[in-house]
Amino acid sequence: MQGDSQADGEDFRTRYTHPNLIEDCKSARALDTALDAISLENTVHCSVPAEVEPVEQGNWVTVSRCSCGTKHRSSVPITTSNRFSPLSETPTENPVESALVICDSITRNVKIETPATIVTCLSGARALDIKANLKVLTNANRKFSKIIIHVGTDDVRLRQSEITKINIKEVFELASTMSGSVICSGPLPVRRSDEMVSRLSSLNVWLSKWCPQNNIEFIDNWKSFWGRPDLLKRDGIHPSWDGAALLSRNMAHSLRDKT
Repeated sequence: MQGDSQADGEDFRTRYTHPNLIEDCKSARALDTALDAISLENTVHCSVPAEVEPVEQGNWVTVSRCSCGTKHRSSVPITTSNRFSPLSETPTENPVESALVICDSITRNVKIETPATIVTCLSGARALDIKANLKVLTNANRKFSKIIIHVGTDDVRLRQSEITKINIKEVFELASTMSGSVICSGPLPVRRSDEMVSRLSSLNVWLSKWCPQNNIEFIDNWKSFWGRPDLLKRDGIHPSWDGAALLSRNMAHSLRDKT
């Protein structure tokens, strides 16, 4: 039995210490090492070797590593500009624009041949409505060479003469801040009720006196339209084509006269 055990030991040593077996083990370890290296290279794509600089800070160790996985990008110059610079070059005040004619529907068909004239028709507008529109232009720093405001029929519908006068004064005061030349176009002698004709006539007389006292030119359309029913439409309020042409000439004359 003892002889058999020794034989088995010699046989075991012979099989597991054979030179070929040792070489196979070395080759296997070399192959594993190579595979580990290849696996590590595929996992970490870094063109710069990692620099490990341990810095002891108490119980912590700070490790500096390269930024892996990033590609080198060429530096592109960035152009910068001050987006607020155009504001500094903008003039504090807008330049003076063309003449402005503003009124209610009476001026719907007014055509003025004088160059650079803006005709604004606000249907149903009264003095306060015109003031509100002028205020919008004022907030935008709009300036005009001349401003013509036509005072018409819609204001006397209130049947409050004194309040109407106050509203008209406020409109022309605001217009005077927008232009050095403000012109008042007087009402037309409508063919409606006697009461409306009377109120418009009184308003026309008041304007003919108040305007010169406040350095405002007055266009007396009453004289031009009086006794000419053909200059009004069938409604007796709005000017006909001939009436619109006459009103246009009266306004154009005042614009040229003040040039």
